[in-house]
Amino acid sequence: MNALLNRLLRVLCLLSLLTLTACSEPDYKWSLYDVSGHLPDLEFSLKGVGNQTVTQASLKDKTALVFFGYASCPDICPTTMAQLTEVIAKLGDDAKDVRIVFISVDPHRDTPDILQAYVNAFNKNAIGLTGSENEVAALARRYRIAYQIEKPKPGDNPDIYDVTHSRGVFIFDRYGKARLLASDTEAIDTVTADLKRLLQTTRSK
Repeated sequence: MNALLNRLLRVLCLLSLLTLTACSEPDYKWSLYDVSGHLPDLEFSLKGVGNQTVTQASLKDKTALVFFGYASCPDICPTTMAQLTEVIAKLGDDAKDVRIVFISVDPHRDTPDILQAYVNAFNKNAIGLTGSENEVAALARRYRIAYQIEKPKPGDNPDIYDVTHSRGVFIFDRYGKARLLASDTEAIDTVTADLKRLLQTTRSK
C-alpha cells in the first residue's frame, strides 16, 4: 500500500513539474512598450470621408495603428505617416490585416475629406477621422493624449495657428485590445517585427 502511494505521489510530482515548466516558459519580449491592460479598448465614434460616422466596428478583425495629429503638422505627422506606410509595405501579405488610423486634434481646419486626402497621399487603406472639439477632447483623454491649440492673436488670420500634441502610435489588436505603444523614434524594422508577432499570436487564437 505504501509502495503504491509513493508511486502515485511521484507521478503527481512529475505532472506538477511538467505543468510548472510549461507555464513558466518565457513570454515573447516586445521591443515596443507593452501597454496590455493599461489602456481601454479601442472605442470611438467619429466622422470619416463624406462626413460618414465611423466607429471601431469598421476595424473588426483588423489590427489598428492609431495616432493623433493634424493635417497641417509640419514634421511629426508626415514623418509618422511615412514610417507607418513603410511598416505596412514590409508586412507583405499581412498588410491586409492592418489599418493606419489618423485622428485629427484640429477639427476646425481638418474636415473629414481633407483628412482622407491627406492620409491617401501616404497609404490608400489608411483612415482619416475627426469630430467635434468635445468628441476629440474626450477621445484624447481616454487614451491619455495631450494637445494644445494656440489661439491666433487679434488681427491674425484665424486659420493660421500652431498645434502641439503627444507623439506615439497606439497598436490595438484585432479584438480592439490596446497592446503596444511605438514612439516616433522607433526603427522601422523594430515596429515591423513586433507587429508581425502580434498578428501571428492573435491570428492563432
